[in-house]
Amino acid sequence: MASPQSTKSRLDNATKRVKPVDLFSSLKLELSALIVCATAIAFAMCWFLLKFGWSGWIAMPLTLVVALGITYFFSRGITAPLRQMRDVAEAMAEGDYTVRVNIDQERHDEVGQLARSFNEMAEELEHADKMRLDMIANVSHELRTPVSALQAMVENMADGVTEPTPANLEGILTQTQRLSDLVAFLLDLSRMEAGAASLNIEQFNVAEFLDETVEPLEIADGGHAHDIQMRVSDDITMEGDQDRLRQLFTNIIANALKHSPDNTTVLVETHEDKDNGTIVTNVVNFGSQIAPSDRSDIFRRFVKGKTGPGTESGGTGLGLSIARWAAQLHGGSVRVVDDTRGADFEITLPKYHIANE
Repeated sequence: MASPQSTKSRLDNATKRVKPVDLFSSLKLELSALIVCATAIAFAMCWFLLKFGWSGWIAMPLTLVVALGITYFFSRGITAPLRQMRDVAEAMAEGDYTVRVNIDQERHDEVGQLARSFNEMAEELEHADKMRLDMIANVSHELRTPVSALQAMVENMADGVTEPTPANLEGILTQTQRLSDLVAFLLDLSRMEAGAASLNIEQFNVAEFLDETVEPLEIADGGHAHDIQMRVSDDITMEGDQDRLRQLFTNIIANALKHSPDNTTVLVETHEDKDNGTIVTNVVNFGSQIAPSDRSDIFRRFVKGKTGPGTESGGTGLGLSIARWAAQLHGGSVRVVDDTRGADFEITLPKYHIANE
């Protein structure tokens, strides 16, 4: 099997030898025009040779050779991206996701469209591979920290250096919780890869559900002194899997807390859209904004948010992708909407669960 370097060399050489043509917006029209031109040239050449006394046994084969040569030369320009896609696919099979098909952006026939789609797929695979490697490094680091802390604490207690006081036991419990959270993230990732998960549907009060969800976040927020304001009507109910929805709202609200400076407010407001039969929740952290160009990328797996003054980013980069996955399981959505107040995550969920056929 050829090495990635040799594959790149073939791509470079192919680009230098042949430049794709862009005469029409359809491959069928290009091939038709090529056949018509080659036929016309062959007919004119044959007529010219016969007029000047050439034998038909010589003129006809010579004309066919010229017609075939013209067709072969120009067809290579039309199909060059297909050969490049073959070479790129071979390089990707060998683990090199950096190679791309060199295609004229002005080419709009089916081959040009296919080449651009192929490049988009290659970019997604390169991004996923890079993020996967980053995630492995991040998870390894995150696992090493609580494991080392637990080992040190337990060894000190076993050696009698420290006493098993409530404070020391609480420290062990905190590190154990960090490990549990990381394991939960990895389990959720495997469920996301599977594409679905079973849901335990029940009806519940949204205000009570959000109060239960926010309470541990307020405790974990500790010394950051964030003020979580709740604006939720007490009479709103909906159907859904509370465990999955708690993942959704916990990740969105926790993300807002992470990216809010200390002593600032995070707003959680919910209303019922009766016209569309949905429950809409907006989670707003004031003062910060997310650029429109970044609003779709932040929901991709392993992508971490940018850290600003007084904020932190941390984690594995799975929180928002898990939140979107949980929303989609319920037939809902999560998106960032324009809001002059700050970064506004809008969660839209159906009031009544619709079972998939």
